[in-house]
Amino acid sequence: MEQPKLPASRVERMIYLIRGQRVMLDSDLAALYGVKTKELNKAVSRNRDRFPSDFAFLLAAEEVTRLRFQIGTSSSGYGGRRYRPYAFTEQGVAMLSGVLRSKRAVQVNVAIMRAFVRLRGLLSAHHELAVKLAELERRVASSEEGIQTLFEAIRRLMAQPDKPKKQIGFHVRERGVPYGRRKR
Repeated sequence: MEQPKLPASRVERMIYLIRGQRVMLDSDLAALYGVKTKELNKAVSRNRDRFPSDFAFLLAAEEVTRLRFQIGTSSSGYGGRRYRPYAFTEQGVAMLSGVLRSKRAVQVNVAIMRAFVRLRGLLSAHHELAVKLAELERRVASSEEGIQTLFEAIRRLMAQPDKPKKQIGFHVRERGVPYGRRKR
């Protein structure tokens, strides 16, 4: 079977983190599948039992606003979307291939699944780095307490009044004055 000509980076840019899940928006999926967003959403609504809330969900108004700022879409008052978009999790995207029965849909789904798997691999590799970073932050936080204590001690020492200091070094005696009885 011929592979779809979708660069993985293009698909990966369409995956967002919403509600702690990696999701794709209905408009992005419709563009990839070569259908209108309205048609994709109709197919989903006709097969609602295949898309429980953990497969696809309607974004809240606040999420739409945050997403609009993140990706730069226009607002509904200026020719943009009039309805809140659906977000599809990895399982929801997989379910779409059964709802959209075209050869292109199957090929696009394969490319999308590969992108999700690649992202999952990257995140698991970076998880170890994140754990080490958290440990380092914890160490620095405990070191900060020690450093703060050190600075407080230095400030206390600086606040103490200066005592008169003895002069050190080589002193020249004046002639005729016995040692120890110099003029001051």
